Amino acid sequence: MFTATALTGSKPEQYAELAVQARALLHGERDRTANAANLSALVYHALPSVNWVGFYFFDGRELVVGPFQGLPACVRIPLDKGVCGAAASERRTQRVEDVDAFPGHIACDSASRSEVVVPLVQGDRLVGVFDIDSPEKGRFDADDQAGLEAIAAVFMEALA
Repeated sequence: MFTATALTGSKPEQYAELAVQARALLHGERDRTANAANLSALVYHALPSVNWVGFYFFDGRELVVGPFQGLPACVRIPLDKGVCGAAASERRTQRVEDVDAFPGHIACDSASRSEVVVPLVQGDRLVGVFDIDSPEKGRFDADDQAGLEAIAAVFMEALA
């Protein structure tokens, strides 16, 4: 039985604690779907002011929604559309303070105002993206980005 503990300390310390919890949660499990489902739930319930946390997996042509927490989502995202598409095609984390100002933003949840999308890459192969939305503009800063990148790395390590 897995039990998450409340996060304490500075934001970097909280993300370090969350990474420890993520490693414990994913330990010994290699199934991508199971790990994405559990990790989405962990992050969704651990972080304040988020309204969507989940995964999109690359099927060779586009991103396809995977396990997530939040309202129903867009099922398919082309690599040339939205924040997720930008993260996937550029293979670079996208941290967007105001999604309404992002060219080509796809509004799956109309309440979302800011977003962080971390690309998931294994060697040269695009696996997908880890997507976190907030109903607050400017919700995510550099500490959030670094922490979420570390959580995404835990996910990728579990797949190896």
